[in-house]
Amino acid sequence: MVEKYKFISNSISMIVNRLAQSITAFVLTAAIARTLGAEALGQYLLAYSYYFIFVGIASQGLKTLFTRELAREPQNSSVYLISGTWLQLIFSLFSYGALVIVVFLLPYSSTTSTLCYIMGLTIIPFALSNITEAIFQAQEKMHLIAISTVPVYILRLIIMIWAMQLKYDIGYLGAILFSSETVILIVEWIFIIRLVKIKWQIDINFVLKTIKSARTFFAIEGIAVVTGRIQILILSLLGNEFLVGLFGGISQLLQPFSIIANSIILAMFPRFSKAVDQGREKQRQIAENIIEILLIMALPLFIGLLFFGKDLLTFVYDSSFAQANLALRLSAISLIFVPFIRSLSYLLVANGFEIVNLREVVITTIFGSLGGVALVSRYQLLGAALMVLLMTILGFSQYTYFTYTRLFSLNLWRIMRRPLLISFLLIPVFILLQKISLDFIFTLLIATCVYSLFVIYLGIRAFGGFRFLWVKLLG
Repeated sequence: MVEKYKFISNSISMIVNRLAQSITAFVLTAAIARTLGAEALGQYLLAYSYYFIFVGIASQGLKTLFTRELAREPQNSSVYLISGTWLQLIFSLFSYGALVIVVFLLPYSSTTSTLCYIMGLTIIPFALSNITEAIFQAQEKMHLIAISTVPVYILRLIIMIWAMQLKYDIGYLGAILFSSETVILIVEWIFIIRLVKIKWQIDINFVLKTIKSARTFFAIEGIAVVTGRIQILILSLLGNEFLVGLFGGISQLLQPFSIIANSIILAMFPRFSKAVDQGREKQRQIAENIIEILLIMALPLFIGLLFFGKDLLTFVYDSSFAQANLALRLSAISLIFVPFIRSLSYLLVANGFEIVNLREVVITTIFGSLGGVALVSRYQLLGAALMVLLMTILGFSQYTYFTYTRLFSLNLWRIMRRPLLISFLLIPVFILLQKISLDFIFTLLIATCVYSLFVIYLGIRAFGGFRFLWVKLLG
C-alpha cells in the first residue's frame, strides 16, 4: 500500500512538473505567434531545437544510467552527485562548443544564429540539474523536482510575455531561458545537500567507469533527441522559418500528451527496474496497465483533433495557422503508437537491453531522415507531418518486435478494449457538438466533461462497481 501511494505521489509530481513545463511552453508559443508572428516563432523553435538536441546528447544518457543504478545502490548517491556533476560539466561545455560550430556553418540569418548561441548556453545549467534530478527520481522523491521547477516555469513565462510587450527582440527570450534554468539548478542543490551526505571529492575511477557504462545510453539518447527534432531541422533547411513556426505550432498542441506520457513512464522506471527480479509476468502486468492508461488519453485526443483540429489551431494561434490543419491530423495519428513506444523502450532498458533501444533510434533516424528529406522537399509542411508518422511507425514496429522476441507478448485486447470503448462513445458527442457549432471554449469544456465522466465510470467499474465502492467508503 505504501508503494502504491508513493507511486501515485511521484506520478502526480512528475505530471505536475511536466504539465507546468508543457503549459508554459504552450502559452509562450501562442504568445510569440500572436505578438511577433509565425516567422519569429519559427526562429525561437529552431533555436530551442538545437539547444534541446545538444543538451540531450550531453546529459540524457547520464540521467538514465544514474537513475537506474541509484535505484539499486542509493548508498552511492554522493559519488554520483559530485563526480557525476563534474563529468556532466565537461560534457556540457563540449556540447555547447559543438552547437556553436554547427549553427555557424549552416545558412541561417544572423538573428537566428545569435538566438541559437544565446539559448545554447542553457545546456550547462540544464544538464547539471539532470544529475540532481536523477538522484531525486532514484530515491522516488519526485516532488522535490516539481517544487524546484514549477514556480520558475511560471515566473519565466510571465517575464517572457512582459518582455515581448515591452518590444524586446527574440534574443532576450533566450537569455531569460538561460537565467531561469540556472535558478532551477541552484534550488535543486539546496534540496540535494539536505538529502545526500556529500563527500567533496572526485572519484576518477568512477568517472572512467561511468564513461564506459554510459556509451550506449549516450548513443541512444543522443540519436533519440535528434530524431525528435529532425523534422524541424530539415524543414528549416529545405523550407523556411515560417513553415517551422507552423510545424512548431502543431507540435505544441501534441506536446501535453507526450509530457504526461513521459512523466508517467519516468515515475514507473524505478519500479520497472525493481520488477526485473520479480519475474516477467509482473513486468507484463505493469507494462500493459501503463499502455492502457496512456491509450485512454491518446485515442480520444486523436479523434477530437480530427473533428476540431482547425478550430483549435485558430483559437490558440491565429487564422494563418488554419492552413496547418491537415498536417495536424496526420501528425496526430502518431498518438496511437506513442504509448507503446514510451512504455516498451523503458521496459527494455530496465531489463538491460539498451542495445535494442540503440538499434531502434539508429534505424528510425536513418530511414526517417532519408524519407523526411524526400517528403519535405516535395510536400513541405505536409511532408514534415508525414515524416513524424513514418518515424513513429518505425519505432513502434521495432519496440513491439523486440519486446515479443526478447521478453513476452502483450494482451492487446486487454490493453485496447477500454480506450476503444471510450473513443467510440465520444464520437456521437463530437458529431453533435460539430453540428451545434458552439463557441470553441464551450465545445472544449463539454467534450472534456463528457470524456471525464466516461473515464470515471469505467474506472469505478474496473474497481468492482458502485456497490463495492460504496461499501469501501463506508468502512
